[in-house]
Amino acid sequence: MFRRVITVVAGLASAAAVAVVPTGGLSADAATVWYVALGDSYSAASGVFPPDLTAPLECARSTRNYPHVIAARTGYAFTDVTCGAAQTKDFAGKQYLNTPPQLDAVGTDTNLITMTIGGNDSGVFINVITKCGAAGLSTLGKGNPCQTRYGSSFVETIRNVTYPSLVNALAAVHAKAPHARVAIMGYPWIMPATGGCYTKMPVATGDVPYIRNIQWNLNDAIRRAAAATGTTYVNLNVVSDGHDACKPYGVRWVEPALFGTNPVIVHPNALGESKMAAQMMAVLGIG
Repeated sequence: MFRRVITVVAGLASAAAVAVVPTGGLSADAATVWYVALGDSYSAASGVFPPDLTAPLECARSTRNYPHVIAARTGYAFTDVTCGAAQTKDFAGKQYLNTPPQLDAVGTDTNLITMTIGGNDSGVFINVITKCGAAGLSTLGKGNPCQTRYGSSFVETIRNVTYPSLVNALAAVHAKAPHARVAIMGYPWIMPATGGCYTKMPVATGDVPYIRNIQWNLNDAIRRAAAATGTTYVNLNVVSDGHDACKPYGVRWVEPALFGTNPVIVHPNALGESKMAAQMMAVLGIG
């Protein structure tokens, strides 16, 4: 999502952007844990400095992403193949010419895998941001023009396309690493439940709960896919509430479309990545 969303911000600114796996805790001996991080820009922390110079340039990976935080705190042997804009299909296929399939990093000796994935499938995230942002600008933040125009289409895509793609991707991960603890994280809240912040996130007031509901459905699809494949689901719905893109710097975990601090808009900042790491570790019982 991150490559297309950078283009969006310019327009907004000018107008106003199946396997069963072990469920217990991992070994306390860091030397016995081989950790692989998969996923998209929320896993890669695209836009957070400093960048990971070992990563392909297109992936915009940060050394402060939540997998790096986890590895630093645990001492686990660590391979990071997270990549901005990744979709579930990029687990098994090349995302870019110089980026092998993410599952190439996973082996039979891998015993911990984490990821955030699914938001880029069928363009759900980018379409919600761009289309609802454009709709909000068209009414100067009044009403619910995005919901009126697009209705249930985003949620239907999540249910009918994203969910089965997640199930297939997670099943492939388990098949590649049958003895690994596999965890998938939901996405932190982008918008508050009501109200919004039109000057930062140019979404009409009436569309704020509409967008929140779309994200709830995405996270629920991730939760259900995890349950269907014996994967650990890391829920951010409660812990990220109150830390959306409308909150002040130092409180928010996700940067807004306008007047934020990250060059990659509507993505987690360093604080968000550290909190995501903490929630992953708490659910897995590590660190």
